[in-house]
Amino acid sequence: MLAVGLNAAISVRVSNELGAARPRTAKFSVVVVALESTLIGLVISLALILTRNDYPSLFTEIHEVQSLVNKLTPVLAVCIIINNLQPVLSGVAIGAGWQALVAYVNIACYYVFGIPMGLILGYKLGFGVQGIWIGMISGTFIQTVILLLMIYKTSWKKEASIATDRIKKWGGEVADHPKQRDIET
Repeated sequence: MLAVGLNAAISVRVSNELGAARPRTAKFSVVVVALESTLIGLVISLALILTRNDYPSLFTEIHEVQSLVNKLTPVLAVCIIINNLQPVLSGVAIGAGWQALVAYVNIACYYVFGIPMGLILGYKLGFGVQGIWIGMISGTFIQTVILLLMIYKTSWKKEASIATDRIKKWGGEVADHPKQRDIET
């Protein structure tokens, strides 16, 4: 849920900064929230890895289940790291106005790649739950890499210009100078 909150926050921040013609601030915000979410994911994953022999007993007394949870904890740790970063990157893309592109990337990574990979690993190759999970997380990983590349290659000045054009097109006011806008509000 923390990643979902960061998704919403960075989406609003990026759109506001681009709309205010502050591309450097938008880019800096992206870097900060991406590093923050990755660090949070690493800390949570490390805690799970260090307590993987203990925390399953908080939820069940069945030793087979505890053993399976212990076996799946490394996959969970990777999943947490990726699932902390991916929503943030999606939020950046949405804030920049790339909703349609993100939707296509999402569909391709999850439904064209992740689910089939999970089914193949889980059922065809006999990896069971672990295979299904690895397949799905591989789709999320690919989506994360694609979003990282998109964001890395972004010209933030160009995106700010596009945002200004959108504001003008839809009838909003655009200040001539970002500092003047701050003074007027």
